[in-house]
Amino acid sequence: MLDYAALTAVSAVIREGSFEGAARLMGLTASAVSQRVRGYEERLGSLLIIRGSPCLPTDLGRSLCAHVDKVRLLEADIPYLSERVATEKAFPVSLKIAVNADSLATWFPEAIASFTKQSSIFLELYAEDESHTADHLRSGAVMAAITAEVEPIIGCKVVKLGQLRYIACASPNFVEQFFPNGFTPHAFQTAPCICFDRKDSLQSRWLETTQKISLPKQVHYVPSTQGFLDFIVAGLGWGLQPLFLARNYLAQGLLRPLGSDHFMNVDLYWVYPRLKSKVMEELTRHLIHYCNSMMDLADKK
Repeated sequence: MLDYAALTAVSAVIREGSFEGAARLMGLTASAVSQRVRGYEERLGSLLIIRGSPCLPTDLGRSLCAHVDKVRLLEADIPYLSERVATEKAFPVSLKIAVNADSLATWFPEAIASFTKQSSIFLELYAEDESHTADHLRSGAVMAAITAEVEPIIGCKVVKLGQLRYIACASPNFVEQFFPNGFTPHAFQTAPCICFDRKDSLQSRWLETTQKISLPKQVHYVPSTQGFLDFIVAGLGWGLQPLFLARNYLAQGLLRPLGSDHFMNVDLYWVYPRLKSKVMEELTRHLIHYCNSMMDLADKK
């Protein structure tokens, strides 16, 4: 049998990054928290926490904390327990979700704001490229993820949310400088490109599809959704932007599409645990609705 009192202490240490932080959260002394964790590790015969600044979970510790998170989520469906969590000094129900930066900058905030108005759930978000968010799920670092991957993950459901539409664009001055003779493969091989980070394969995939070439060597890396857009507008390079963010700049003439085949759609999927959880099902409905409605809005404007 699992010792949930001890696991609560383990989870608190990992969540807060220290025994002192866990003690404040639980209303105990750091010594009491340490004794609970050490005693449980001795019973299991395995370390659960790597002591340091911050404290980090071992593989077993991460798995056990993920289990505790799922138990709390199921408890949130029980009226008495959900009310107690909201009114007492108990652990809040927290959802760890991996989400791509472009969703964070477009449709995701409204979806979550609408959902949290109806629940007492708190979020812990992990920002990652849409092609790699599922990696956090596989490692146990998060409970759910928004991803572009469709590969099944053991113990999880996969639901299609909708599409995030991107547009390849650049500033007018940049277009005049690097594409004077049109949007040819040769021009794209010499024009500086902007990527979010080294995991960002969006520009590479678009070039392979439309120009039959690979990503050029001259690449700037800007790990900020707003910064990425600002640098394109400033003329640092070209790149693919969510249409929802770029549409006003395009309308004002501050950005220009690159050729006729300038759109690229990325399918987004919601991967979450196979739990009979009303909270998770309600969150899923919110995400599907807002992802589709926000993308429809971007296409219309």
